[in-house]
Amino acid sequence: MPPHPKRKHSKGRRDRRRAHDALQPRNLVDCTCGAKHLPHVVCPNCGKYNDRQVIEVKKD
Repeated sequence: MPPHPKRKHSKGRRDRRRAHDALQPRNLVDCTCGAKHLPHVVCPNCGKYNDRQVIEVKKD
């Protein structure tokens, strides 16, 4: 048989354990073209990374 807890953990102790489980908002940065994108990622709008053209983006 598995061991059972001797005492009930309090709600405060349970909630302190879960304090870091909340989702964090995404950190978005501004591109030189004015679009928002993730840092250290090529801009999907203009295809630039670090003010340098990296990929060719097709305009529709």
